[in-house]
Amino acid sequence: MDETRRPTLIASVQRALHLMEVVASHPSGAPAKQLAREAGLPLATAYHLLRTLAYEGYAMRLPDGVWVLGERVQSLHGRSRTQQLLARVRPTLIALRDELGVACYFGMHVDDEIRLIDIADGPRAPRVDVWVGFDESAHATALGKCVLSQLDDERLRDYLSRHPLVDLTPNTITEPTRLLSTLTSPCGLSLDRDEYALGTGCAAVPVTDATGGTIGALAISCRTGKLPRIEKSADRMHARAAELQRTLTLTATT
Repeated sequence: MDETRRPTLIASVQRALHLMEVVASHPSGAPAKQLAREAGLPLATAYHLLRTLAYEGYAMRLPDGVWVLGERVQSLHGRSRTQQLLARVRPTLIALRDELGVACYFGMHVDDEIRLIDIADGPRAPRVDVWVGFDESAHATALGKCVLSQLDDERLRDYLSRHPLVDLTPNTITEPTRLLSTLTSPCGLSLDRDEYALGTGCAAVPVTDATGGTIGALAISCRTGKLPRIEKSADRMHARAAELQRTLTLTATT
């Protein structure tokens, strides 16, 4: 006999979450008595829950006696937006990984630094050993060079002034003039041939949101000998980058 089991629910957690929703419905705050009434809770229970939420940073009592959400809620909100971004980005990375049989990366220019946001790899498509962070090795990676190519002159000069062009392999470009000459590509494909790690090649295409305000790059890594075949698949990378552009635009408006 099939029987749908109801999940085991903890009533106190339900009451606390419902109370937080009621607090959030009052942008200017509300007194405990009003919150208790709207949440359908005894006043004593509401007080206990509010004090607990305040202790944990999820609620705060202002000097005039009204309650508002605490700063920790905003922190959670920021983290949830990052998780939402990952949830939307990862399917595209996985799809490209499976199409090309390579590890795929997504990076963005955040707070004047280049950050690696997500990676999709697997047993047959291992990621490159990130022994130097992408934020410190932009000049030696396709992903980093692709992001740098999208910066205006002022931001590009600022970034390069704060990040020395360290040689990571004998093939790393360490001369600023030469690096700048490699940032432009007629097909919009940035490349790294053994510049970050010997035996590893990378390719990247730009990703922006609809306004151009979000700057990022979709990249892959593979054995250097496989790179020419990847170059011939640039159209697939650009198509997946367009998917990410739509994702970024959707994320920014929700």
